[in-house]
Amino acid sequence: MRTSVISRTMSYLVLVVGMCFVLAPLYLTLTIAMKTTAETAKSFFALPSSFYMGNFVEVIHKANFFKFVGNSVYVTILSILLMLLLIPMVSYAISRNFSKPYYKFLYLFVMSGIFVPFQAIMLPIYRHMSNLKLLDQNGLIVMYVTLAFAQGIFLCVGFLKNIPLELDEASKIDGSGVWTTFTRIIYPLMLPIIATVLILNSLWIWNDFQLPLIILNRHPDYWTLPLFIYNFKSEYAFNYNLAFAGFFISMLPIIILYGFTQKYIIGGLTEGALK
Repeated sequence: MRTSVISRTMSYLVLVVGMCFVLAPLYLTLTIAMKTTAETAKSFFALPSSFYMGNFVEVIHKANFFKFVGNSVYVTILSILLMLLLIPMVSYAISRNFSKPYYKFLYLFVMSGIFVPFQAIMLPIYRHMSNLKLLDQNGLIVMYVTLAFAQGIFLCVGFLKNIPLELDEASKIDGSGVWTTFTRIIYPLMLPIIATVLILNSLWIWNDFQLPLIILNRHPDYWTLPLFIYNFKSEYAFNYNLAFAGFFISMLPIIILYGFTQKYIIGGLTEGALK
């Protein structure tokens, strides 16, 4: 009994410490965004004396802020739509033909991308995209979809192995082709793992800084929100209040998305990776 109480107490303690690590950056971001410059200079960590919204207003009206929001929305939505179309299709073909050498090799080849660090391919990516004249938002979308394949196929193939082949055979007996079987039977059953792929990649794409820095930094009109925040400096010095207001505005959509859908990430990862 005593051991159980100690174990439970330690578990709660670890959870509280972890929660503090997660909430501390959010606390700093919000409090600094709601302070004036004078308040920040007086006390960086203290609560604001009032809910000052001037920083948010200035960020929104500064340097076409909504244009960069639109760029991020465009890149994120189009990338996700292509992922949700292509990754399940490729995963279905691999999972249903895994005994054939070609498909097994294809799966292992795609999985090998997980072990390649991004830093090792940064320069080749820039050179290839430059040669293809794709140093723009469309080129960024192509790279996101390509880089998402390894993780997405790993999760989806693992999930599909748990869906019995008898469903495909029954559909074939009823006269359905492969495409009809996939779109009407298999794809709806994949919705839990598809939701996981959607959420994980939405978080990644919306917050990503490295790929936009490589591909989009040649022209400010192409910037996504992370690039805009990175280049967000005042005329004479770095303005922390405006910068943190920009951080919070850019974080808000993805925080809301994650808050409503985080249970699907846990469930989908468990079903896709362990079953």
